[in-house]
Amino acid sequence: MSTNQIPKAPQLAPSRPRPESARTSSALTLTASLLGFALICLDASVVNVALPAIGSTLGAGMSGLQWVVDAYTLAFAALMLSTGAFSDRAGASRAFALGTVVFTLSSAACGLAPDLASLIGARVVQGVAAAVVLPASLALVRQAYTDPARRARAVAAWAAGGSLAVALGPVAGGALTTVWDWRGVFFVNLPVGAVILALLVRAPRSRPRPAPLDLPGQLTAVVALTALTFAVIEGGALGWAALVVAVVAGAAFLRVEGHRPHPVVPLGLFRERAVATAVAAGAAVSVAFYSMVFVFSLFFQQVQRHSALYTGLMFLPMTGLIAVTNVVAGKVAGRYGPRLPMLVGQPVAVVGLLVLLYVDADTPPLLVAALLIPLALGCALTVPPLTAAMMDAVPADRAGLAAGVLNAARQVSGGLGIAVFGALVADGFEAGLRVSLAISAALLTVTFALSFRLAGPAARRP
Repeated sequence: MSTNQIPKAPQLAPSRPRPESARTSSALTLTASLLGFALICLDASVVNVALPAIGSTLGAGMSGLQWVVDAYTLAFAALMLSTGAFSDRAGASRAFALGTVVFTLSSAACGLAPDLASLIGARVVQGVAAAVVLPASLALVRQAYTDPARRARAVAAWAAGGSLAVALGPVAGGALTTVWDWRGVFFVNLPVGAVILALLVRAPRSRPRPAPLDLPGQLTAVVALTALTFAVIEGGALGWAALVVAVVAGAAFLRVEGHRPHPVVPLGLFRERAVATAVAAGAAVSVAFYSMVFVFSLFFQQVQRHSALYTGLMFLPMTGLIAVTNVVAGKVAGRYGPRLPMLVGQPVAVVGLLVLLYVDADTPPLLVAALLIPLALGCALTVPPLTAAMMDAVPADRAGLAAGVLNAARQVSGGLGIAVFGALVADGFEAGLRVSLAISAALLTVTFALSFRLAGPAARRP
């Protein structure tokens, strides 16, 4: 499923290049932005297939493998709430270049990691850098194309780059792990980062402008999310202590956000039922999709004993249809409103999850790959409409903020889903897999019922 992220992109005063080089400069800027967005989307999915190889080399158990994924996801999600404002203050071009440099260097650190702790630490830095790159990359596209029609086409190309990266992630991870090593999934980022920085030389410079940063809100959010994930993954006495920290930090976050003049998450936003429904549906879809990619990556390799390359190929039918389905869902939502495709997509995903309950170690892998398709199609049908519902529900001047909240909620939910389901399968794979599928189906059933509250086509805003 496409990330379909619409980051918290700042409104920038365009810095116009010279007229004779404007078209070339815009194309180079778009290419750099697209590659940057694709790179951070790829790293959200390419690692899953390499996890068994990482565990074998570094001696990591299930909890360690969960942290390899969630260290990136949580840093990415938690900081995405504020990095749009940082991009404003630093200037999009400067923020994008900084994020790309840090992402590239931290990728090298991942590939060179001598032990699990070093790898997880480098993944955290990767996630921080990705949170900076994402909003700045879209801001650069908006800056480079002043004509609305050309800008719309450029943004569509930018989004397609992320969709393609997510779709190719499992296959690329399997291929790199097989022909090279698990370290190859990180080293491959280095030449791409170098190309991005070379393209940025021709990009127009962005003017920085003041933007409020809610540091207390950001800090309490990071502590709460990290502690909650630690509690789920580690368990035991430390887990209970972490849960207490998560509760205290969460309460502090709510109190801080209720009194800040420029909160990172305005709590009043959730009084709009369309916003609450879109965030809930986005979270449920992320739990179902990203967690199942994580679990079935382990299933193909640890339970059925297939290679990393074979595992990546088994995800190709699932991920290959996502980009096309996203486009169809967006067109249907534009014509009939978001409720119809959401009411179709979520039941399809639930059916896909329920049929996977019958999968066991003896199920032919090609059949498992086919059974994963309804889940992917249902999720891909749901995400563009729920994003549209979120955007319809807020004033234009709060669209960036709402998009940041939605995407952060989706990333956090996916990370927590991986933490919970990883803990379940660690105690018995097939039993844990079935419980995980049942939980995902239940969440999507609840959000399917909530989706009836959305406005139908007659109530669509012009």
